[in-house]
Amino acid sequence: MSLFFLLPIGILATSTASILIKLCDAPALIIAAYRMGFASLMLIPWATHRRVWNEWDGTQLRWCSLSGLFLGLHFAFWIGSLKFTSVASSVVLVSTNPIFVGIGSWLFLRERPNLNLILGILFSVLGSALISFGDMAISRETLIGDGLALLGAIMASAYFLVGRKMRKAQNLLAYILPVYTTAGLVLILLSVLSEKSFHGYSSSTYLILFLLALIPQLIGHTTYNWALKYLPASMVAITTLGEPVGSTILAYLILGEQLTLLKVAGGISIFIGILIAVKKKTVPEMKGKDENR
Repeated sequence: MSLFFLLPIGILATSTASILIKLCDAPALIIAAYRMGFASLMLIPWATHRRVWNEWDGTQLRWCSLSGLFLGLHFAFWIGSLKFTSVASSVVLVSTNPIFVGIGSWLFLRERPNLNLILGILFSVLGSALISFGDMAISRETLIGDGLALLGAIMASAYFLVGRKMRKAQNLLAYILPVYTTAGLVLILLSVLSEKSFHGYSSSTYLILFLLALIPQLIGHTTYNWALKYLPASMVAITTLGEPVGSTILAYLILGEQLTLLKVAGGISIFIGILIAVKKKTVPEMKGKDENR
C-alpha cells in the first residue's frame, strides 16, 4: 500500500485525539495511561507470533523501551497541555517536533544544520512566541499549557528518532508492542505516584478512552511507525503537520473553539518554519515490503 494512501489515514486518525481528550472527564495522566494500556492489550493476541519473538534481543528491547519512555512522556506532557490551553495552541505547538528532530540529528547523529534548518528554527520560535504571547493575555494557566505542549514536542522528536533507528531493520509489530507497552507502564506508574484514580468515571469516558487507543494510537501512531521504515524521521514528522489542521477544524465544529489573529499568525509562522527546515527535493521510494502491512 502506498505511503500516499496510508499517511493521510494516519493524519486523520491522530487528528481526532485532541477532541476526544477534551471530551474526556478523566485527569491527563489517566487518559494517557488508559490510551496506551488499551492499545497494548489489543496487540497481545499477536504477541505470541514466532516472528515477533525471534526479533527481540537485549539491545533491541532496550532501544524499544527507551522509545516507549519518550512516547509515554510525550503523552503525559501533551495531554496535560490540553487541560490548560486550547486545542489549536496545543496541537500547533506539539507539532513543532520536526524542528527538534532536526536538532537531534545534529547533536546525536553529527549532521550539521543547514541554512534551511536554521531559518526553520527562527520561524518556529517566532510562531511559538506569537501563540504564547496571545495566550499570556488570556491566563497564566494557558501559558503553562503551551509550555507542556512544547515539552511534548521534544519527547515526540526523541520517539521518532529512536523509531527511525529501530524500524530500518525491525518488524513493525516487534517494534510497536514493546514500545506501546513500555509507554503504558510508564504512564501507569506516573498515575500511581500522582495518586490518580483509575476508576469512578462515566461510561462515556471509558468509551472515549477505548477510542483513543483504537483510532489515534493503533491506527494513527502505528501508521507513522510503519512509515519510519521507508522515510527519514524528519519526513515522517513533517506529515504530522496535518494534525493541527484537522484538530483545529474539529475543535471549531465540535467544541466551538475560536481562533485569534495571533494564533493564526503563529501557526502560519510555525508551518513555514517547519516546511523550510525539512524541505526535501524527493521522497525516497519504498524498497521491499513490510510484513505487517
